[in-house]
Amino acid sequence: MSWFEAMMLGLVQGLTEFLPVSSSGHLQIGNALLNTGVEENLTFAVAVHAATVLSTLLALRKEIYILIRDALRIEWNNSTRYLFKIALSMIPVAIVGLFFKDAVESLFSSGLVLTGACLLLTAVLLTFASFARPRERKDIGFRDAIVIGLAQALAILPGLSRSGATISTGLLLGNQKESVARFSFLMVLVPILGEAVLDLSRGGFSAASSGIPAFSLMVGFLTAFLSGYVACRWMLRLVQRGKLIYFALYCALLGMTTLIIL
Repeated sequence: MSWFEAMMLGLVQGLTEFLPVSSSGHLQIGNALLNTGVEENLTFAVAVHAATVLSTLLALRKEIYILIRDALRIEWNNSTRYLFKIALSMIPVAIVGLFFKDAVESLFSSGLVLTGACLLLTAVLLTFASFARPRERKDIGFRDAIVIGLAQALAILPGLSRSGATISTGLLLGNQKESVARFSFLMVLVPILGEAVLDLSRGGFSAASSGIPAFSLMVGFLTAFLSGYVACRWMLRLVQRGKLIYFALYCALLGMTTLIIL
């Protein structure tokens, strides 16, 4: 993999991890176009996912600091309730990751037909969310946390956007735009780290065994980190302004193009 290919794929990962357009779908399409074999390269996948986790920590550093500070008081307060809701939201994706990982991985080798279809499904969800009546309920309930978690578990499918599915579900349940966007970005931190740990447990994670030059890995990591930070901050503002319909149109166009051409 050249440094330019690593930069392009890092850019795709960073942007699409937070924008509601499906990072897994874009990486599959990008790999098909560049023929890099990145979906099978453990080292590169872990590097760019680690970069997006760090970008989330930086973009939401104030919120994360408050949550950790208040949780350390060992009392039932707003922050501990919020963390408990995040923990509830992670149960569905943890079940899928632990017990159905092989079945999910087989979907990624089934070609781009499923990816195109799931991009169209993402477009449908974003369209419904775009026209949902605005609500002022800032506090995400425990039931809503579980339902949003179910949406995240379904978004394991290639082409079904995680942020698109979780934010759309939260909005359709009647939650405030900014609240559900922040919840969506915070709830994914542990699953991404957990996936990286599971991948590392397989072994074979090293720059030497990856076959990718160290400089290319560094470029991919930095590009994913910087683009992820920009996308996270940008997406928070876009959700507040109700601009999801543009992403719905993009996903619909990309989905149809994938099904017809690729």
